[in-house]
Amino acid sequence: MRKLQVSGFYRDVDLGDPINTLDEIEKKIAEKLGFKASTDDRFKVLEMHVDLDLEGFEHTDEDGEPTGIALPYVVTIEKNTATILSIRRNWKEEDEKHQKRQHFVHYGYIPGFGFYCFGIVHLLGAFAKSGTSILRQLVDAGSLANLPGGFKTRGLRVKGDDTPIAPGEFRDVDVPSGAMKDNIMPLPYKEPSQTLITLLNQIIEDGRRFASAGDLKVSDMSSQSPVGTTLAILERTLKVMSAIQARIHYSMKQEFKLLKEIIENNAPADYDYQPETGNKKARKRDYAMVNVIPVSDPNAATMSQKVVQYQAVLQLAQTAPQLYNLPFLHRQMLGVIGIKNAAKLVPLPEDEKPCDPVTENMNVLKSKPLKAFMYQDHEAHIKVHMAAMQDPKIKQVIGQNPQAPMMMQAMQAHITEHVGMEYRRQMQQQMGIEIPYSEDGEENMSPEMEMKIARMAVPVAQQLLNQNQTAMAAQQAQQAQNDPIVQMQMQELKLKQQEVQLKQQKMVMDASAKADQIEIEKARIMAQKEIAGMQVGAKTAKDKADLEAKQQLEGLRIGAQTGQAKAQMNTEKIRMGVDLLKHNSTQQKKGNK
Repeated sequence: MRKLQVSGFYRDVDLGDPINTLDEIEKKIAEKLGFKASTDDRFKVLEMHVDLDLEGFEHTDEDGEPTGIALPYVVTIEKNTATILSIRRNWKEEDEKHQKRQHFVHYGYIPGFGFYCFGIVHLLGAFAKSGTSILRQLVDAGSLANLPGGFKTRGLRVKGDDTPIAPGEFRDVDVPSGAMKDNIMPLPYKEPSQTLITLLNQIIEDGRRFASAGDLKVSDMSSQSPVGTTLAILERTLKVMSAIQARIHYSMKQEFKLLKEIIENNAPADYDYQPETGNKKARKRDYAMVNVIPVSDPNAATMSQKVVQYQAVLQLAQTAPQLYNLPFLHRQMLGVIGIKNAAKLVPLPEDEKPCDPVTENMNVLKSKPLKAFMYQDHEAHIKVHMAAMQDPKIKQVIGQNPQAPMMMQAMQAHITEHVGMEYRRQMQQQMGIEIPYSEDGEENMSPEMEMKIARMAVPVAQQLLNQNQTAMAAQQAQQAQNDPIVQMQMQELKLKQQEVQLKQQKMVMDASAKADQIEIEKARIMAQKEIAGMQVGAKTAKDKADLEAKQQLEGLRIGAQTGQAKAQMNTEKIRMGVDLLKHNSTQQKKGNK
């Protein structure tokens, strides 16, 4: 209390020592809650949300005159001394209407006649009290029946009568007169009454029905019972619980609303980090533009009820499967019954990633979902998929698979998706604008934008229609050319054209042959002249070659004779030199002697 006073939250006034007195209401509440009322050394602070017309803070009209309307305030007082600790306005400062702010959320079980709702204790209190009373009577009757009491004569003496008789024990008894049975008279205690047991069971059953706490054994029902019948029984049995679930859902929604407003009013304007999307200065604005709501289902109180509801939807889907998103429905069913990793068990097209057309063909053969993306080359995908569908080898293999119709249907749906996206791309290209698109199919488009696109699309759609009609006519003409009858007529026409061409070629060849014959005669004469000239030249060249050969032979002979003479002269010189050396050597030997 002192901290709150010093911080300015409460007025700094002297409250003295805490005085705790318990009134009769507090004592009764403590008794009902099951504990003893006691006092402690704390101040009792009462916070009251009231409407007051305070002097100096009156509500005024447009002319500034007081209207006398009480405004909402939060007044806090100390209970024992009745000292006012604080008075705060209970409306937003910028609110000119002074509307009262909501601070509390009431989680009610079952609505009552006053402010507070009824709880389990209120509903089952009388049944519980009656059942407890009957149960105690049954226990007392059984105890008294097992250990009965009675009367005995004054003179009858039992040895050890202070202790109970053990099983198989016999005690001595002093009987004053007569038989022992005449001196003992047991009181007529009855066994536990069957009527009370039946009444106890009835009270318990009525209490369960009143509080809707009874159990429905679905297993006891026939397996051939329609799902609608089972769902109706569940709805009737869980009617009260479903209403409670809806009230708790609404109360939690109100509490989330209060928390959102608190965060909106007190959160800083900036994030401490840079978000992946959006602005860093959007933290406070994020809560101003959204509502926080619970994700619970207020229409289903138990898992059994949800399972039966989904079973009913599955039965409806079997009658018209083309209207339902069966993979998403099965995944939701798995989530309701608590199966983990439902995304891996039942993949959805939304979970698929972009891939090439060959991989998509493989996924079709493996019965995997397909999904087209806006940025892909749709014409290439369509051609590859159509080629795979027309491949005789693939047709033969798939034809033996019992799931072949489903595969073909999935492929056709995927091709249709590519066709639609390609048409959208062509329209955007012709219009010169980009049409808003989202992967989930929920385009966020304003009415003005939708009307603008619709008006622009009319002439573009007609132009695209004309282009497609022209292309289709050309394709049909090409297909007509592939007709066997047309091909036979074209072949006959080609044969006739070939005959005319052959005749023309023959005439040209005849004229060419005569011209070639004249040219050949001219060439023969010229060749004879050239041959005669060549013979004269050959003879002259031969005579010249013979003369040159003779001159070369004569020169070789003279050269050989000259070389032989030179060799003889050299040999003579060598011999003379040797004789001179021998003479000189003989003279030297003589001189030495």
